[in-house]
Amino acid sequence: MDSKQEKKKIKLGISIGDLNGIGCEVALKTFEDNRMLDFCTPVLFASNKTISHQKQALDIPINFNGVHSAAKAVDGKINVVNVWKEMPTIEFGKSTEEGGKYAIKSLRAAVTALKNNEIDALVTAPINKNNIQAEDFKFPGHTDYLAKELEGESLMFMVTDELRVGLMTDHIAVKDVANAITTKLIKDKVATMAKSLRMDFGIRKPKIAILGINPHSGDNGVIGEEDDAIVRPIVKALFENGELVYGPYSADSFFGSNAHQNFDAILAAYHDQGLIPFKTLSFGKGVNFTAGLKKVRTSPDHGTAYEIAGGGKADESSFKEAVFAAIHIYRNREEYNELTKNALKKQKLRRNP
Repeated sequence: MDSKQEKKKIKLGISIGDLNGIGCEVALKTFEDNRMLDFCTPVLFASNKTISHQKQALDIPINFNGVHSAAKAVDGKINVVNVWKEMPTIEFGKSTEEGGKYAIKSLRAAVTALKNNEIDALVTAPINKNNIQAEDFKFPGHTDYLAKELEGESLMFMVTDELRVGLMTDHIAVKDVANAITTKLIKDKVATMAKSLRMDFGIRKPKIAILGINPHSGDNGVIGEEDDAIVRPIVKALFENGELVYGPYSADSFFGSNAHQNFDAILAAYHDQGLIPFKTLSFGKGVNFTAGLKKVRTSPDHGTAYEIAGGGKADESSFKEAVFAAIHIYRNREEYNELTKNALKKQKLRRNP
């Protein structure tokens, strides 16, 4: 990578999430520390009036720069894109239709800017999965919406420096999990995870563990046949094809026995199977990363936290980690793309002496 690319300041888009939750608070607190502006140029998608209201209500002494588009963002400043002109009603701690409406306005504007290369990466503040539902927005969360809007095969990937947990299925009911897990799904998720580990985290030969669907991975069919019929055969086939994929492992003891420390990432069968141990081990440090897409998106590992919203008590640690993760992953992708591009050039030169 040349020095010009190395010095380029990453333009980081931020969708502000539910205005009645802690999204604005953790975002503003993150950049209250001016040193954060050395790492990236933040671009919040909201409005001057909205951010002014939030900073005054929460007593966060920051200055910001209002811009008409992300393309006009200024380095060294907190930039706010005026997505709307009116002042929404803010009711801290309440789930309201208006809160969901403006969360989606912010998200749509940020994703459009991401697709148009006006920002380099995106950090999303928490939304409420209930009040975001509308005639033109019927998604259970960020991941599903981004999978539709951005190219690639999405994987919900919870990450810290020490632990990475991906999900085969994410926001679906537990009763539907077994039917949703197919040979193709496992193969696709493993491929997405392995590519992300190489491209986004710099791990050349990733080692992946797969958790069983049923208790004790089915106990040889006594507690369910899915692990023997679906999971075990595809793990064997992938391993024989050169992938370092192992399992299925019994989920109940996998993390407690520290077996996760032997792998670069773990692929869990469903939401709570992966996220309960992840958040228990990493809460406040974890980052939700949507792997497999053409663009980089991260998010903190917590929700709207209505119970403390408006009180100035929110901890910005996870949001700050999401910012750093987005920057590191974006840089890693730049380097990976440069290296693989050069490798392809060398191969062509060898073939055409």
